[in-house]
Amino acid sequence: MTTRRRIVPDHNLKGIRRYDAPAGGWGALRATAKAIRTQMDAGDAARLLLRTNKPTGFDCPGCAWPDKEHTSTFQFCENGAKAVTWEATRKRVGPDFFAAHTVSELLGWSDHALEDAGRLTHPLAYDHESDTYREIGWDDAFARIGAVLRALPDPDMVEFYTSGRASNEAAFLYQLFAREYGTNNFPDCSNMCHEATSVGLPQSIGFGKGTVSLDDFDHCDLIIAMGHNPGTNHPRMMGTLHEVARRGVPIIVFNPMRERALERFADPQNAVEMATRGATPIASTYLKVRVGGDAAALSGIMKALLELDAEAGPDAGILDRAFIAAHTNGFEDLAADLRATPWERIEAASGLSRADLATVAGHYARAKSTIVTYGMGITQHATGTQNVRQIANLLLLRGNFGRPGAGICPLRGHSNVQGDRTVGITEKPGEAMLERIAQRFGFTPPRAHGHDAVAAMEAMLRGDSRALIALGGNLAIAMPDTEACAAAMRRLDLAVHVATKLNRSHLLIGRESIILPCLGRTEEDIQESGPQVITVEDSMSMVHASAGKLAPASPLLRSEPAIVAGIAMATLPDSTVPWREMVADYSLIREAIEAVFPEFADFNARIAVPGGFRLPIPPAERVWRTASGRAEFMPPAGAGAAQAPLLLTTIRSHDQYNTTIYGMDDRYRGVFGRRDVVFMNRADMARLGIEHGGRIDVAHAEDGAHRLAGFTAIEYDIAEGSVAAYYPEANVLMPLAWHDRQSGTPTYKSVPVTVAPLAAGE
Repeated sequence: MTTRRRIVPDHNLKGIRRYDAPAGGWGALRATAKAIRTQMDAGDAARLLLRTNKPTGFDCPGCAWPDKEHTSTFQFCENGAKAVTWEATRKRVGPDFFAAHTVSELLGWSDHALEDAGRLTHPLAYDHESDTYREIGWDDAFARIGAVLRALPDPDMVEFYTSGRASNEAAFLYQLFAREYGTNNFPDCSNMCHEATSVGLPQSIGFGKGTVSLDDFDHCDLIIAMGHNPGTNHPRMMGTLHEVARRGVPIIVFNPMRERALERFADPQNAVEMATRGATPIASTYLKVRVGGDAAALSGIMKALLELDAEAGPDAGILDRAFIAAHTNGFEDLAADLRATPWERIEAASGLSRADLATVAGHYARAKSTIVTYGMGITQHATGTQNVRQIANLLLLRGNFGRPGAGICPLRGHSNVQGDRTVGITEKPGEAMLERIAQRFGFTPPRAHGHDAVAAMEAMLRGDSRALIALGGNLAIAMPDTEACAAAMRRLDLAVHVATKLNRSHLLIGRESIILPCLGRTEEDIQESGPQVITVEDSMSMVHASAGKLAPASPLLRSEPAIVAGIAMATLPDSTVPWREMVADYSLIREAIEAVFPEFADFNARIAVPGGFRLPIPPAERVWRTASGRAEFMPPAGAGAAQAPLLLTTIRSHDQYNTTIYGMDDRYRGVFGRRDVVFMNRADMARLGIEHGGRIDVAHAEDGAHRLAGFTAIEYDIAEGSVAAYYPEANVLMPLAWHDRQSGTPTYKSVPVTVAPLAAGE
């Protein structure tokens, strides 16, 4: 297929132009070149990028999609190149920068401008008199932090936040420090994205991670892709989908919006596609499920599958009855629930027809091995945990666990967000882990469950939590209810931010705020015993080494393990943990990880092998670590009634990663130089009297107090009853109280809203 026309302007609306090119292709190469040109020297960038995601290189600080074992020309994508060059930028933010800009002034900068200023170079402490950050020595910083933490009357008054960027080594030391200090308060970024996976999958299959490997995509007969936009959020996945599509495997997409990468993709490493400006279609079927309608759609597929089974008879193999009998509980309860759910309710809640869902069921019934991939479009709902269990139900009906080409594939976001959880970043620790910590380090860890991200912010807002240690991230901006979170940050006695770049959370000043600059993934980490490697875990449970080679952005930078150890030693003078020894040689940290988590046996030896090793995946062996020893079908409590007239979902632009805004374009959706837009369905706009390009007021439908005013309505190919706006700008619409009660995941993807046109001058 040849694409001639590229961008078609909408002459009536600034910054809105239809983009006709495929995802990837020359557009991706041009964007990569621009990222390099604006951040670093081209020659340095080329050498750096060719080391990205290679066995002897460093792991991309972007997404957690696994690396290919075979060697290709390059193992990075457009957004990976942005992440790498953004970190390795030549721009610097030192004491002179802060002397020239007060915090009050910086609060007026955009999120893009704050991080684009460059790499932090010095430890900094906020000075109230001048309203600026000023340089502070490392020892003084540690001493001030330790003094505040020791003075607090209760360890549970401190929140230990973790970004997914942290290595296994840093995360392990971090959880060790917090537990020796006396708390299990571990709000982390996974609470905001895939916590519903971590809660829902153990209930269903006894394991809170994905069950497929990259090789399984070579053997599947069907992919059902739900609630994700890989072209922007997991771009290296597009190479895998490209290969699958080219061998004729159906890829059925459920997504409220038309996303270019799920329609067609041009692989920059495919010479023919690049030379001919061609592309490969990705989705064989594209179903625009209504926002919040995923559970209903899954119910519809399963209901249609049961109907097919009833028509064909038990010997037709529509259901894998042998698997169900040998490995599961609860099938009859699920079947009864599905039979009792009327099609009218399923269609109303999903926005899809019975015929469409029956067609999907037919594809599923014919496929020998099916993979279901899903992202935050599944998890970030009030029913997020139920949605995840529904996917497990669907796969269990045909025995799609424990055989090649089959299984469940949650798309984790940040690189090593999964590894952080594996090595102990959890507010709900298991007894076995705590016992091994006590045996290894000689202190008794706390048993009481701590705070997740929502509970932590609520405690800060109440004044119950007085200090925050943030190992990376941009917590206040990543969370819902932006104004409430900003107020919570300003009530703290102490906020400590371990960071590579400046962000808005650093500017929300309480009594005392300290910024500690750390090494990035691209930089060489040299400790007393010599150069160090760190390890990360990808979305498919592969653990491998990562070693940066660039000179640090500043000689004053310290590694995350060294910073954690420095705070710990200043806070806990009688600690039983050998902090100095472990920081001097990270292999000792890995030995400690192995002692606490037996699945890391021979850790140091196994990461010496290029590509690393895979952690155990019990469901892939048809081993179910549930209380019953079987996989559990879990009825979805019905498909749900018809929802609010409009549900808003937050989305990321193609020029961002999480809260990091690389630029102001969203190329594939045809938005350039702006982010103040709301995507709407044509019929909804007509019903509400809203014109394409009209200014609108968006408000939370139930409380009315959370509002987003003055944005521009854009007509887009999105499911009727569904609205979309960019994250984090739209976070102001979500009260903290709106989250999945089982997992605590905020409802970024299903906010009931009203939308009204603004009169001229408003």
